[in-house]
Amino acid sequence: MTEPTDRATSRTEPTTIDSGVDGIVMRLTPTERLTVRNFVDCNMATAWVGDEFRIFPGKYGEDPLWGDANELKFAGGATVAEAFDRGPEEFTEPVLPPNTPPGEPGLHGAVWFETIYQDPSDASGRTLYALYHNENYPSTLPFDEATGEGYRDIDWPPGLTGPEGVQAVPRIGIMHSTDGGESWVNRGILLQDLDERMIKLPVNRNNCFPGGVGDPSAVASGDHLYVFFGEYAYPTAWSAETWDRETEAAAQCVSVARVPLASLDEPTGAARRWSGTGWDAPWDGVGEPIASLRIPISEGGGAVSQGDELYYWGPSVSWNEHLEVWVMLLGRVDGSFWVGDSLFLSINPHRDLGEGDNAQQWSTPVRIVHRPGHVLWYPSLQPTDSPEDLAEKRTCLRLGREARLFFKDMTDAEHVYISDYMVELTRERGDS
Repeated sequence: MTEPTDRATSRTEPTTIDSGVDGIVMRLTPTERLTVRNFVDCNMATAWVGDEFRIFPGKYGEDPLWGDANELKFAGGATVAEAFDRGPEEFTEPVLPPNTPPGEPGLHGAVWFETIYQDPSDASGRTLYALYHNENYPSTLPFDEATGEGYRDIDWPPGLTGPEGVQAVPRIGIMHSTDGGESWVNRGILLQDLDERMIKLPVNRNNCFPGGVGDPSAVASGDHLYVFFGEYAYPTAWSAETWDRETEAAAQCVSVARVPLASLDEPTGAARRWSGTGWDAPWDGVGEPIASLRIPISEGGGAVSQGDELYYWGPSVSWNEHLEVWVMLLGRVDGSFWVGDSLFLSINPHRDLGEGDNAQQWSTPVRIVHRPGHVLWYPSLQPTDSPEDLAEKRTCLRLGREARLFFKDMTDAEHVYISDYMVELTRERGDS
């Protein structure tokens, strides 16, 4: 096995990577770079609304650390390439719910759309549910003794901007649109971790999150939506005196929960996490992460709070119609400040994610892109403009044999969201 070039400007021959599953290989072919000309800081959610392919990048809402944002916008085109090539002035600002004051019900903190689920009963494609990553601080979501929601501002660890900043806590929520994404209604929080599980000073030194759940990718299987997400909290009530590195590490990495499709308009309390034996851990309780996606301590894996131990994060999941397998792309944190220079691939061969422990059956990730000196985030596979992809109206959640690989690539010189590769997933034996 050889790895793809680590230089974005190089043009090389295709690289073949063995997934380790049933003869499935990924071929990466370098192609002319496509750069998205708008702010992207999340999984790239895409959907066909009628005959228009739409993308939904950006950030919206209150953020006392980085500044309030109004960059969550959408753009579309008659083809995939046309949508991704839109200039900043061609993006549309949707109507989004306002933030409400701390202590009042409503939307708190900033949001990023990470997955768009389309209601199949609406032939127009205009009924959408957006799963959003939501970040809060003790100042935007202070602890409420009556509900147990929110965060106590005690021993709170410093954040990405240095000692003067603070870390954010991610949650996952749902918004609903009936006009193709032009306006949205907040339906509430789907998954969260409570304050007692936050990992604070003097233990936490990762500069990003003290805990929480975030960076979701969701796919429908049967009558449920399966949500794959990063889990960053401690598995029991945390204290500096009882903290244990191995206990923390065993509860973290990529986890999965599911919510009935019928409950998407009232999601709070409806989701259940995988507990290790079934779908019976509560939406704000403790589940068990996917074992095959946890990096052993002997291989450098460890606790998120420590900032110098490895773990996978940021899953992007799609169904491959050609091979009939689930495909997951991942980033990996290699150091504090959430940095990592590689992207990874994992495969799940089970169509029905609700049967037994099928949702846990992911292959050990293999590296597909490595760029030393870069920080790589948010990989996703997107459809091509082939006649088949356009006719089938494929999106990032449902793909064919070929796709384009997109990801955020950051260096000291530039921060770009790009596609440098065409990707083909195939079986080496007897597949043509």
